[in-house]
Amino acid sequence: MTTRRPHILIVDDDREIRALLTRFLTEQDFRVGTATDGPSMMAALKAHRFDAIVLDVMLPGEDGMSLCRRLRQELAIPIIMLTARSEEADRIVGLELGADDYIVKPFSPRELVARLRAVLRRTANAIDADRTRAQFYAFAGWTLDIGKRLLRSADDSIVALTSGEFDLLLAFVEHSGQTLSREQLLDFTRGRSPGLFDRSIDVQVSRLRRKIERDPNMPDLIKTVRSGGYLFATEVKELTTA
Repeated sequence: MTTRRPHILIVDDDREIRALLTRFLTEQDFRVGTATDGPSMMAALKAHRFDAIVLDVMLPGEDGMSLCRRLRQELAIPIIMLTARSEEADRIVGLELGADDYIVKPFSPRELVARLRAVLRRTANAIDADRTRAQFYAFAGWTLDIGKRLLRSADDSIVALTSGEFDLLLAFVEHSGQTLSREQLLDFTRGRSPGLFDRSIDVQVSRLRRKIERDPNMPDLIKTVRSGGYLFATEVKELTTA
Protein backbone atom coordinates (compact mmCIF):
# COMPACT_ATOMS: atom_id res chain seq x y z
CA MET A 1 0.00 0.00 0.00
CA THR A 2 1.35 3.44 -0.91
CA THR A 3 1.42 5.94 1.93
CA ARG A 4 -0.05 9.30 1.05
CA ARG A 5 2.60 12.03 1.01
CA PRO A 6 1.67 15.02 3.20
CA HIS A 7 0.86 18.13 1.19
CA ILE A 8 2.32 21.35 2.62
CA LEU A 9 1.52 24.93 1.59
CA ILE A 10 4.40 27.41 2.01
CA VAL A 11 3.29 31.05 2.15
CA ASP A 12 6.30 33.39 1.94
CA ASP A 13 7.11 36.32 -0.35
CA ASP A 14 10.85 35.53 -0.32
CA ARG A 15 11.57 33.56 -3.50
CA GLU A 16 14.80 32.07 -2.15
CA ILE A 17 13.08 30.77 0.99
CA ARG A 18 10.25 29.27 -1.07
CA ALA A 19 12.73 27.55 -3.38
CA LEU A 20 14.87 26.26 -0.49
CA LEU A 21 11.93 24.87 1.47
CA THR A 22 10.28 23.40 -1.62
CA ARG A 23 13.46 21.56 -2.55
CA PHE A 24 14.17 20.32 0.97
CA LEU A 25 10.59 19.25 1.77
CA THR A 26 10.31 17.45 -1.57
CA GLU A 27 13.51 15.54 -0.76
CA GLN A 28 11.91 14.59 2.57
CA ASP A 29 8.90 13.07 0.77
CA PHE A 30 6.45 15.94 1.16
CA ARG A 31 4.36 17.42 -1.62
CA VAL A 32 4.66 21.20 -1.70
CA GLY A 33 2.58 24.10 -2.92
CA THR A 34 3.59 27.74 -2.63
CA ALA A 35 1.99 31.16 -2.34
CA THR A 36 3.40 34.67 -1.96
CA ASP A 37 0.58 36.51 -0.20
CA GLY A 38 -2.97 36.23 1.13
CA PRO A 39 -4.86 36.12 -2.19
CA SER A 40 -2.58 33.46 -3.69
CA MET A 41 -2.80 31.45 -0.45
CA MET A 42 -6.61 31.46 -0.52
CA ALA A 43 -6.59 30.50 -4.19
CA ALA A 44 -4.28 27.55 -3.45
CA LEU A 45 -6.48 26.38 -0.57
CA LYS A 46 -9.53 26.43 -2.84
CA ALA A 47 -7.74 24.45 -5.54
CA HIS A 48 -5.97 21.80 -3.45
CA ARG A 49 -6.17 19.89 -0.20
CA PHE A 50 -3.27 20.64 2.16
CA ASP A 51 -2.27 18.93 5.40
CA ALA A 52 -0.45 21.93 6.94
CA ILE A 53 0.48 25.54 6.20
CA VAL A 54 3.85 27.19 6.78
CA LEU A 55 2.92 30.88 7.04
CA ASP A 56 5.36 33.80 7.15
CA VAL A 57 4.38 36.69 9.41
CA MET A 58 5.80 39.50 7.23
CA LEU A 59 3.88 39.40 3.96
CA PRO A 60 2.91 42.12 1.48
CA GLY A 61 -0.64 43.35 1.97
CA GLU A 62 -2.41 41.37 4.69
CA ASP A 63 0.21 40.06 7.12
CA GLY A 64 0.56 36.50 8.40
CA MET A 65 -1.04 37.20 11.77
CA SER A 66 -4.19 38.54 10.13
CA LEU A 67 -4.25 35.63 7.68
CA CYS A 68 -3.87 33.14 10.55
CA ARG A 69 -6.86 34.70 12.30
CA ARG A 70 -8.91 34.50 9.10
CA LEU A 71 -7.92 30.89 8.46
CA ARG A 72 -8.93 29.88 11.95
CA GLN A 73 -12.47 31.11 11.32
CA GLU A 74 -12.82 28.58 8.52
CA LEU A 75 -10.28 25.75 8.86
CA ALA A 76 -8.68 23.53 11.51
CA ILE A 77 -5.59 22.85 9.37
CA PRO A 78 -2.28 22.96 11.32
CA ILE A 79 -0.41 26.26 10.90
CA ILE A 80 3.28 26.84 11.59
CA MET A 81 4.24 30.52 11.70
CA LEU A 82 7.60 31.85 10.48
CA THR A 83 8.88 35.09 11.97
CA ALA A 84 12.05 37.12 12.31
CA ARG A 85 11.03 38.19 15.81
CA SER A 86 12.01 36.00 18.76
CA GLU A 87 10.26 37.74 21.66
CA GLU A 88 7.91 35.53 23.66
CA ALA A 89 5.16 38.13 23.31
CA ASP A 90 5.18 37.64 19.53
CA ARG A 91 4.98 33.88 19.93
CA ILE A 92 2.04 34.27 22.30
CA VAL A 93 0.21 36.51 19.81
CA GLY A 94 0.64 33.84 17.14
CA LEU A 95 -0.70 31.14 19.44
CA GLU A 96 -3.61 33.34 20.48
CA LEU A 97 -4.57 33.65 16.83
CA GLY A 98 -4.59 29.87 16.46
CA ALA A 99 -1.11 28.91 15.22
CA ASP A 100 -0.02 25.37 16.13
CA ASP A 101 3.70 26.13 16.24
CA TYR A 102 6.16 28.98 15.77
CA ILE A 103 9.65 29.07 14.21
CA VAL A 104 12.03 32.02 14.41
CA LYS A 105 14.18 32.98 11.41
CA PRO A 106 16.87 32.08 10.60
CA PHE A 107 16.06 28.39 11.03
CA SER A 108 17.28 25.07 9.71
CA PRO A 109 15.05 23.34 7.13
CA ARG A 110 15.59 20.19 9.20
CA GLU A 111 13.96 21.94 12.15
CA LEU A 112 10.94 22.81 10.04
CA VAL A 113 10.65 19.20 8.87
CA ALA A 114 10.77 18.02 12.49
CA ARG A 115 8.07 20.51 13.49
CA LEU A 116 5.89 19.54 10.52
CA ARG A 117 6.17 15.85 11.27
CA ALA A 118 5.37 16.48 14.92
CA VAL A 119 2.24 18.51 14.20
CA LEU A 120 1.06 16.03 11.55
CA ARG A 121 1.69 13.15 13.95
CA ARG A 122 -0.33 14.87 16.67
CA THR A 123 -3.20 15.41 14.25
CA ALA A 124 -3.15 11.78 13.11
CA ASN A 125 -2.89 10.48 16.68
CA ALA A 126 -5.82 12.65 17.76
CA ILE A 127 -8.00 11.25 14.97
CA ASP A 128 -7.00 7.65 15.81
CA ALA A 129 -7.64 8.19 19.52
CA ASP A 130 -11.06 9.70 18.81
CA ARG A 131 -12.20 6.41 17.29
CA THR A 132 -11.90 4.66 20.69
CA ARG A 133 -13.70 7.35 22.72
CA ALA A 134 -17.34 8.03 23.47
CA GLN A 135 -19.06 9.54 20.46
CA PHE A 136 -20.33 12.64 22.26
CA TYR A 137 -19.81 14.53 25.51
CA ALA A 138 -22.49 16.85 26.87
CA PHE A 139 -21.88 19.61 29.42
CA ALA A 140 -23.56 22.90 30.39
CA GLY A 141 -25.67 22.97 27.21
CA TRP A 142 -22.74 22.15 24.94
CA THR A 143 -22.20 18.96 22.92
CA LEU A 144 -18.74 17.85 21.84
CA ASP A 145 -18.90 15.63 18.75
CA ILE A 146 -15.79 13.45 18.84
CA GLY A 147 -16.13 11.79 15.44
CA LYS A 148 -16.55 15.07 13.58
CA ARG A 149 -14.38 17.05 16.04
CA LEU A 150 -17.08 19.70 16.41
CA LEU A 151 -18.53 21.70 19.29
CA ARG A 152 -22.26 22.47 19.17
CA SER A 153 -24.14 24.98 21.31
CA ALA A 154 -27.56 24.45 22.86
CA ASP A 155 -29.22 25.86 19.73
CA ASP A 156 -27.20 23.40 17.57
CA SER A 157 -24.89 26.09 16.18
CA ILE A 158 -21.34 24.96 15.43
CA VAL A 159 -18.58 26.85 17.26
CA ALA A 160 -15.30 26.84 15.36
CA LEU A 161 -12.40 25.35 17.32
CA THR A 162 -8.78 24.99 16.27
CA SER A 163 -7.25 21.53 16.56
CA GLY A 164 -5.43 22.67 19.71
CA GLU A 165 -8.61 24.09 21.26
CA PHE A 166 -10.54 20.92 20.49
CA ASP A 167 -7.86 18.72 22.07
CA LEU A 168 -7.70 20.98 25.12
CA LEU A 169 -11.47 20.89 25.61
CA LEU A 170 -11.44 17.13 25.13
CA ALA A 171 -8.78 16.81 27.85
CA PHE A 172 -10.97 18.86 30.19
CA VAL A 173 -14.21 16.95 29.58
CA GLU A 174 -12.44 13.60 29.97
CA HIS A 175 -10.97 14.75 33.29
CA SER A 176 -13.88 16.77 34.65
CA GLY A 177 -13.50 17.54 38.34
CA GLN A 178 -9.75 16.96 38.30
CA THR A 179 -7.09 19.63 38.62
CA LEU A 180 -4.80 19.39 35.59
CA SER A 181 -1.37 21.02 35.64
CA ARG A 182 -0.04 22.91 32.64
CA GLU A 183 2.45 20.10 32.09
CA GLN A 184 -0.36 17.53 31.96
CA LEU A 185 -2.35 19.66 29.55
CA LEU A 186 0.69 20.03 27.28
CA ASP A 187 1.00 16.25 27.23
CA PHE A 188 -2.72 15.73 26.58
CA THR A 189 -2.89 18.26 23.75
CA ARG A 190 0.41 18.80 21.96
CA GLY A 191 3.04 16.61 23.57
CA ARG A 192 6.53 17.81 24.38
CA SER A 193 7.39 19.26 21.01
CA PRO A 194 10.24 21.74 20.53
CA GLY A 195 9.23 25.34 21.07
CA LEU A 196 6.16 24.64 23.18
CA PHE A 197 6.01 26.23 26.61
CA ASP A 198 3.67 26.30 29.59
CA ARG A 199 2.44 29.80 28.74
CA SER A 200 0.94 28.44 25.53
CA ILE A 201 -1.60 26.50 27.61
CA ASP A 202 -2.69 29.74 29.30
CA VAL A 203 -3.18 31.26 25.85
CA GLN A 204 -5.26 28.30 24.66
CA VAL A 205 -7.37 28.35 27.83
CA SER A 206 -8.04 32.06 27.38
CA ARG A 207 -9.15 31.52 23.78
CA LEU A 208 -11.34 28.55 24.75
CA ARG A 209 -12.98 30.51 27.56
CA ARG A 210 -13.97 33.23 25.11
CA LYS A 211 -15.85 30.62 23.12
CA ILE A 212 -17.65 28.60 25.82
CA GLU A 213 -17.97 30.76 28.94
CA ARG A 214 -20.88 33.13 29.54
CA ASP A 215 -18.37 35.58 31.02
CA PRO A 216 -14.75 34.73 30.13
CA ASN A 217 -13.54 37.13 32.84
CA MET A 218 -15.48 35.18 35.50
CA PRO A 219 -15.41 31.62 34.17
CA ASP A 220 -17.85 29.02 35.47
CA LEU A 221 -16.50 26.06 33.50
CA ILE A 222 -12.71 26.30 33.34
CA LYS A 223 -11.49 27.36 36.76
CA THR A 224 -7.95 28.48 37.51
CA VAL A 225 -6.40 26.61 40.43
CA ARG A 226 -3.77 28.74 42.10
CA SER A 227 -0.33 27.12 41.80
CA GLY A 228 -2.06 24.07 40.41
CA GLY A 229 -3.35 24.52 36.89
CA TYR A 230 -6.95 24.32 35.72
CA LEU A 231 -10.14 22.54 36.76
CA PHE A 232 -13.14 21.74 34.54
CA ALA A 233 -15.89 22.44 37.08
CA THR A 234 -19.06 21.06 35.53
CA GLU A 235 -20.81 17.73 35.09
CA VAL A 236 -19.99 15.88 31.87
CA LYS A 237 -22.11 13.09 30.38
CA GLU A 238 -21.02 10.54 27.77
CA LEU A 239 -23.56 10.01 25.00
CA THR A 240 -23.83 7.49 22.18
CA THR A 241 -25.99 9.84 20.12
CA ALA A 242 -26.38 13.60 20.13
